[in-house]
Amino acid sequence: MQVRGFATGFLGTIMVCSLTAADDFSLTLRVQQKNSDKATFQRAERKETWKAEETAVVVCDVWDKHHSLNAVRRMEEFVPRMNDLLASTRMHGATIIHAPSDCMDAYSEHPARRRAMMVPQSAKLPDGVEFWCSKIPAEERALYPIDQSDGGDDDDPQEHAVWAAELKALGRNPALPWKKQHPGIAIDPTQDFISDRGDEVWNILESRGIQNVILVGVHTNMCVLGRPFGLRQMVQHGKKAVLVRDLTDCMYNPKQWPYVDHFTGNDLIVSHIERFVCPTITSDQILGGTPFVSKFDMRTVRDQTEQPSPALTPELLTQQWTTIPLWPSVNEKSQSIIRRQPGPFWLRCSVRLPLDWIGADSVTFSVESSSEVQVWVNGMEAPLTRQEQTLSGELSRSVFPADEVNLIVMRTRQTSGGDAFPVPPMIRTADRTLSLAGRWQIRTGDDASWSNLPLPAKFGLGSDVLFEPSSAKSGR
Repeated sequence: MQVRGFATGFLGTIMVCSLTAADDFSLTLRVQQKNSDKATFQRAERKETWKAEETAVVVCDVWDKHHSLNAVRRMEEFVPRMNDLLASTRMHGATIIHAPSDCMDAYSEHPARRRAMMVPQSAKLPDGVEFWCSKIPAEERALYPIDQSDGGDDDDPQEHAVWAAELKALGRNPALPWKKQHPGIAIDPTQDFISDRGDEVWNILESRGIQNVILVGVHTNMCVLGRPFGLRQMVQHGKKAVLVRDLTDCMYNPKQWPYVDHFTGNDLIVSHIERFVCPTITSDQILGGTPFVSKFDMRTVRDQTEQPSPALTPELLTQQWTTIPLWPSVNEKSQSIIRRQPGPFWLRCSVRLPLDWIGADSVTFSVESSSEVQVWVNGMEAPLTRQEQTLSGELSRSVFPADEVNLIVMRTRQTSGGDAFPVPPMIRTADRTLSLAGRWQIRTGDDASWSNLPLPAKFGLGSDVLFEPSSAKSGR
């Protein structure tokens, strides 16, 4: 099976632009605001005029190949319109930054790559801007709207196997097949920039006095949000950022919670962004015409915001990973349901410790429990020793690297007459302690594959089950 790229001219097809002046973009920013009940949201719009010379468009991970065939099909639909948007914004004076992650070697001699590397370092380089960002403070109390822990690949298995064979025949790693940016996205060698580094992108923005950042590309729930040049980093460090919601796509498999079609899953991620991260716009506000709609989107009702919130039951816990608050206290209903489970249950969360927490010191995991507990870190079992009620073990820094999002999985059984864990687990370094008190994902049953994810935790787990020191939240 072949998936062909779109080859377009350098300037693309310039459509009628909704500009108030030669150097202005007239935008309608859509957000969601809490209602008076503090539990529900409603959409709101506001008009803003952005000067082109103070605006950058960042193209996130629009790769030439991808391991998911369906992801390729959906992206290639909107690549031509994305290229038109870049051509239009470039023509009116905006800065274009191409950010195909992991592909910088292919551009080592490209003028746009050299240009990015030569920009002087900003005197106000934000702490941690070079790292992945899995959540910002506004997301602290937000429930993440989809389960992407399987990687989000929604391919038909037979088609996926054929596609993987084609990639291998091309000399590509089927799991990581990207080498360059998609050929349908034109790069102007005389003025564009190429970088996948957060510090370099920040230097470009600061050197040009850019306050406004427009994000296009894939995938919304992973790279667009989390990359060092992504929405979270832009917002938390003071830039006015927007997502072009019709020129993006998520990695979501409808076989995962909340069991909706792929495009509704994408809607739910856009809704999360509008509530807790930044506003969104559509491409027609710059190009005219109408917003892009995929030919694969057969829904009669689009742009949905509300996800189902199933009642917590023993049956639910056997069917899927469910996010609940486990420490410092579990609500009465949750506690009684957990206590009734006769077999083992599994818990998982993610943890990130900044480099200055670890240094040359060891990292220790400890949990108080009267029953036996198994713990895995990034898929590798961590040996624990018992001293009275406490089990503890040292985590190798090669297994628990600093400044990375690490997956913690526990397997245990409910003890008779009490909680499995009277106190929350702890992560300790030489002189610091991080309590893992808060929301975890829980599932009952027994499946050895649950000890790991098919991809790094930063891609697979949502922002609602991440623990990190408070000092790190503004910097990562």
